[in-house]
Amino acid sequence: MLVRAGRGALGHDAAGPAVIPSLRDLAATHRDVVGAKAANLATAAGRGLPVVEGFVVPVALVAAHPSGPPAPAVDAWRGLSRDGADAVVVRSSAPNEDLEGSSMAGVFDSVVDVRGLDAFAAAYRQVAASAGGGPMAVLVQRCLAPELGGVLFGVDPVSGRTDRIVVVAVEGGPHRLVAGEVEGRRTVLDRTGRVRESDGDPGPELTRAQRRRLLGLAHRARACFGGPQDVEWAIDGGRVVLLQSRPVTAVAATASGPLLGPGPVAETFPRPLTRLEQDLWIPPLHDSVAHVLALTGAASRRRLRRSPVVSVVDRQVVADLELLGATGTRRSAWARLDPRPPARRLGVAWRVGRLRGALGVLTAQLLGEVDAALAGVPDLADLTDAELLTVLGNAGAFLRSVHGHEMLAGTMLDDDGRTGAEGAVEAIAAGRALGWSDDDIIARFPVALAVTVPTLGERAPLPEVVATDGVRGRGLAVREELRLRARWLHELTRAVVREAGARLAARQLLPDAGDVVHLSLDQLCAALCEGTLSLVEPPPVPAPLPARFRLAADGTPVTEAADGQAPGVGAGGGRGTGPVVFEDPIIGDVLVVRTLDPDLAPLLPRLAGLVAETGSPLSHLAILAREHGVPVVVGHAGICDAVQRGDIVVVDGRAGTVEVVTP
Repeated sequence: MLVRAGRGALGHDAAGPAVIPSLRDLAATHRDVVGAKAANLATAAGRGLPVVEGFVVPVALVAAHPSGPPAPAVDAWRGLSRDGADAVVVRSSAPNEDLEGSSMAGVFDSVVDVRGLDAFAAAYRQVAASAGGGPMAVLVQRCLAPELGGVLFGVDPVSGRTDRIVVVAVEGGPHRLVAGEVEGRRTVLDRTGRVRESDGDPGPELTRAQRRRLLGLAHRARACFGGPQDVEWAIDGGRVVLLQSRPVTAVAATASGPLLGPGPVAETFPRPLTRLEQDLWIPPLHDSVAHVLALTGAASRRRLRRSPVVSVVDRQVVADLELLGATGTRRSAWARLDPRPPARRLGVAWRVGRLRGALGVLTAQLLGEVDAALAGVPDLADLTDAELLTVLGNAGAFLRSVHGHEMLAGTMLDDDGRTGAEGAVEAIAAGRALGWSDDDIIARFPVALAVTVPTLGERAPLPEVVATDGVRGRGLAVREELRLRARWLHELTRAVVREAGARLAARQLLPDAGDVVHLSLDQLCAALCEGTLSLVEPPPVPAPLPARFRLAADGTPVTEAADGQAPGVGAGGGRGTGPVVFEDPIIGDVLVVRTLDPDLAPLLPRLAGLVAETGSPLSHLAILAREHGVPVVVGHAGICDAVQRGDIVVVDGRAGTVEVVTP
């Protein structure tokens, strides 16, 4: 039955659009008429899901009466509330909320526990006004006094796992939870209803029967709407009730493949690399590591083909942590059984045994060849362009050999010689005592390069050091000798590249000689050999990578946090970097707050990250932040006191971490 608008107790003239008196009316399923929230509930009610009874003031009728409810709405309120004896909830239901790509979660107003005609009229006006002039229907439902309430997601929105259901429960209704005022108890269930995770935050612990009912509600909502749903629910008199259902938006990308991280290679390449540094230095490192792993039987050829071994992600060098045994976890009992075929194990033992015996001689020979090659490089200014490129190619070949021998020496040779850093400290201290410049120290004592970072650009000043006693007279360890040669080869490529950059700048192919570092190796070859060049703008400095991550299909790093690593709870949105502010953020700031106030919603598009001391990953503000791609961490106790305004932080919405980094 449709109730036509007319002149009523509040004195409104009305004609035309009708109040829809029940969510079980077919008219209530039309989104354009009643808004998405009411239409979803009406659809659910029609499919037999437990929905609280209510009526809808359609969009057209609200547009005609924005300042107060028309008479038919008042009549419907009287019937639903028993003439004001029972409380009602007055809710927004806009056509542009609760959609597949944008939930508009919490953007529009809803008012709970509305009692009396005057309060109903005020709540109606508030909800209508929250549309800001846009279309809005008003949904009115009976107000419950539930024992428990909360939110459930039919997919884990942070990890992206579709075989998990995330439930957050609080005492009473869910309105304080979705507003970010309370955290609730977060529980992750598998498809059978078993608990896979529980954060133990203050809040009610769900019984087995309650978990089963919520799991059933999630499955029924998914079947009803054709996909995983973001559901607000309540338990009233032991019965689970659906309060709201909308599509889950902004689900995190799932990641697969090897576990990556900068750990094993961060000592050699601790900083982001330019394009040319990547092309010159990473392929030799990759090839040598892969060859040694295959030679020693540490990895099969098939495993190596599936792994990046050593690669570059977001300009930073990373390695396959599992392949290199750098995961920080114990090997399983199965792995210790060494399931390689016996013939393969025998072959590896034979090769390694012979190699161990010959490695010392082979290494000494390689060191001599590298030193002779470095000493034989003529003045670069006298070389042709083609000869410059030949020097780069020869340096790359030597790097492959040096890196491989370094790996083998570190695992097969017992050597108690000095480190390169110790030799560098002595050399720098001696040179400084004589008043030499950094260039003079490096020219006379090239061991000083052991404490510098490889770069094709301007070299950083040598560090301030204090001379140490007790190490003079001992030679460098064999592995350190090899590592030092690699550093010298890096320095040779730097000299060649700077000479090439000067030539290209003189030919007006580059605006500045230093821009050569942003070329690829192919571009450099084409510029020197053919005189053609299209310069690419240098990329911005990336945020530091997670210590452990896997790659999503689009190449995005997805953090894999170790147990107990995160002090906060990841609420999704990826990773972001920016300066900390506590109020009035500008574009690129990380906003740190004590609670997820819904009033912060208009600020989200400008943020690089959002961190709160309280709150739930399923709160309205966290949902909106994910939709905007803003990394969010909630439940990070004490963060407001742990960071200062202006600190540069990396916010990881997957791992729940906030890391202060050096600008």
